[in-house]
Amino acid sequence: MPESISIEVVYPLPQKQEIFVVKLPEGATVRQAIEASGVLQKYPEIDLTKNKLGVFAKLAKPDVQLRDKDRVEIYRPLIADPKEVRKQRAAEGKVMKKGAGEADSE
Repeated sequence: MPESISIEVVYPLPQKQEIFVVKLPEGATVRQAIEASGVLQKYPEIDLTKNKLGVFAKLAKPDVQLRDKDRVEIYRPLIADPKEVRKQRAAEGKVMKKGAGEADSE
């Protein structure tokens, strides 16, 4: 009789995390865990060809085999590029400091 493994499938939302626990046979893949969890039916916006996947915060392909107690994560697309946001904040900070300096010298 094949051993079964327990896997968590996580889909983070802005307000909460959806966590699904599934039991699968040994040798199951990331894709099989996601399909067995029911997350695709509950959240039809998930597209396994577009959403990135991971196991314990490390990117993984859908055909990666899982081990007992692994945590499969489905990542949502980023709304903004973090590097661009930091550049914009830095630029705004420099403008504000320069503007404040001019106001003090008047």
